[in-house]
Amino acid sequence: MFRSSNIVSRIFERQIRTPAPGTSVHCARQFYENLVPSCTIYDIECPDHSFRKFTDDGRYLISFSRNHQDLIVYRPTWLSFSCKEEDCDFHDLPSKAKRFESFFTQLYCVSLASSNELICKDFFLYVESNQFGLFATSTAQIHDAPAIGGAIQGVPSIEKITFHLVRLEDGVILDEKTIHILQIRDSGNLVDVRAIGAFCREDDELFLNSHAQCMVFVDKSKQHDLSANQVENGLQSHQNMPGTPFLSGIKQRLLSFIFRGIWNEETDHTMRVQCLKKKFYFHFQDYVDLSMSKVQFLDRHHLLIKFGSVDGGVSRNTDHHPAFFAVYNMETTEVIAFYQNSADELYFLFEQFCDHFHATSRNLLYMNFISSHSNNIHALEQLRGIKNKSSSFSQFVKKMLTSLPFSCQSQSPSPYFDQCLFRFDEKLISAADRHRQSTDHPIKFISRKHPNSLKFKIKPGPEAGGLDGRTKKISSFLFHPFLPLALSIQQTFLQPSVVNIHFRR
Repeated sequence: MFRSSNIVSRIFERQIRTPAPGTSVHCARQFYENLVPSCTIYDIECPDHSFRKFTDDGRYLISFSRNHQDLIVYRPTWLSFSCKEEDCDFHDLPSKAKRFESFFTQLYCVSLASSNELICKDFFLYVESNQFGLFATSTAQIHDAPAIGGAIQGVPSIEKITFHLVRLEDGVILDEKTIHILQIRDSGNLVDVRAIGAFCREDDELFLNSHAQCMVFVDKSKQHDLSANQVENGLQSHQNMPGTPFLSGIKQRLLSFIFRGIWNEETDHTMRVQCLKKKFYFHFQDYVDLSMSKVQFLDRHHLLIKFGSVDGGVSRNTDHHPAFFAVYNMETTEVIAFYQNSADELYFLFEQFCDHFHATSRNLLYMNFISSHSNNIHALEQLRGIKNKSSSFSQFVKKMLTSLPFSCQSQSPSPYFDQCLFRFDEKLISAADRHRQSTDHPIKFISRKHPNSLKFKIKPGPEAGGLDGRTKKISSFLFHPFLPLALSIQQTFLQPSVVNIHFRR
């Protein structure tokens, strides 16, 4: 819409021209090319906290204490100061600008974890309609836990995980639960929904327990008759008849789906038997040994579940360990799709409908403008470039599908990650919520409309760079969802974190 990149010309042009139907929001977002966080305050004086993220509505900055016991919540404000001279933009900022409190106001500090628990610093979900925050605490990992009570041999076990529902406005803890799937009520309560694994329906456990009691009664009667018969014949046996344990409910559903899929591949009985031997019975134990490693909601009723071997779950290199994805309907308790992590069909679904794997907000309009290769031509071209450079399409598919299932609320809605507006190096920074290897060079954000126009730079760490270039440094970036405000945090082993604030002056 805009013919000029000058902000005054754009404002005047907005008054006299009407954008094309359905493009008003896109046109309004173009103003972010002029409103950028181009000013940086390096190594700001701030509390020694672990900063997590901004809430999606931009009201709160979430952080945790270094001992992972306390939750500290801040309200983003803005640096304000007076200048009596002309050309204030060229004068140095006042000394108070070096303080964290000039940009953020602490609302409260509340203790979440007990003495034997720690806050899970990578877990936080926000319910913007009620301004609730969902946090988690857990006991320490047990690395040599016995394989009982659902634990898996070789996988670290956690004795207790607790979810805490906090009203972020005042820090009141509304509810606590230790459950698998929960529903958040408007009243601020966590309601047990169900636990999927050993059982699939609410009454499965009751049915199996009553069935087991009947079987015990029958077995005792049989053993009594058998013992009496053996005594009469001069024989005595002390051996029990061990019962065969059931597979878990979800594993029963999975095996049934795989069996039916292979059964329907062939119509000839002989070929069907041969096919089952090769594809099902030969790999039967491998399917039985699969364990759930990650789950996400696709919608209200469907889950995307990642299955893998125990070795693949604890190993950093998963190339040699097969992984599978299953789509599970919680209401009907049926598996409706099953893919290996190298399946072309699943990859093409991921490429064309990537946004369907992300749950979007119904209340915040700007949450619908997070760039992906399903809705942005520039992101799609970048993905295709990576695919064309790959030597093996199968390995490329595996690499792309490692991100599934997606973690909820794991992408920043900041307009500065909109690939229709800016171009940047995604190896160094992106909308994805994860740590990255730091660099001493600034990260450039270049205008997509004017490829030679540098709009702003983000540089983590000290202004002069690190003294030792060989030391490994990790950086994370927290962008406000709609303001030209960002935090960069650089962490170096056995050294204090360096926090920089980037804002529009």
